[in-house]
Amino acid sequence: MKFRILNFFIWIFLIAFAMYCGINGLALWPVAILVILYSIFLITISTNIRWNVFIKGFHHQKNHPKKEICLTFDDGPTEVTPKILDLLDKYDAKACFFCIGTQMEKHPDIVKQIIERGHIIGNHTYSHTRKMGFLSSKSLTREIDACDIIANDISGLKLNFFRPPFGIINPKTKRALRKTGHHVIGWNLRTYDAILNDENKILNRVKRKLKPGDVILLHDNKEQTARILEQLLMHLQANEYQAIRPDQLFRIHAYI
Repeated sequence: MKFRILNFFIWIFLIAFAMYCGINGLALWPVAILVILYSIFLITISTNIRWNVFIKGFHHQKNHPKKEICLTFDDGPTEVTPKILDLLDKYDAKACFFCIGTQMEKHPDIVKQIIERGHIIGNHTYSHTRKMGFLSSKSLTREIDACDIIANDISGLKLNFFRPPFGIINPKTKRALRKTGHHVIGWNLRTYDAILNDENKILNRVKRKLKPGDVILLHDNKEQTARILEQLLMHLQANEYQAIRPDQLFRIHAYI
């Protein structure tokens, strides 16, 4: 509510300033610059989930005393997911999979495999639409609820974790989550495996930044992720790190 009021008054000021400039024959370019800068500011705070501007999320466990990290996978399940599950089993690692509703409808057996192998699933909306930042709070609530229903139909579980597509958090997301009650699980170490094609570059970036309490973002809809994951798991094992689930790291329930 505070942000909505502040945002309202900022836009009122900008409009009033523009009117003042117009009435007094002043140049409007300062107004245009202010509008552009404020728009950039809004986009920046809405796409940086770790800043906790609108909602307090769980992104990493600061000063974690044990060599433990979390592996999280977005946008599945897909045909790649079983390969990832096999690798996690091979290295005795656990993870959290943030699943899209439409993907769970296509691959219900893989959802069951994820759970049966000791991992957890979270809500990643029903459609993962690219219009996520423009959805109303009601539409976003429907997206979250629809994903929950599919997960419950397949697994019998009520999801408690939510990860917003593209990491977009804004006042509408806040209102939606107030209704659904989910905990937001973010990340503090992004691999960019969905964007970059240089596997060595991706892997070295993670190795260089890795520290206890990290939450690592990966995607189980990319073939290269499985190859990167195996190298990462070998690195974790060699350095005595253990991959645990977010519910274990943050001590909050994954399911209601």
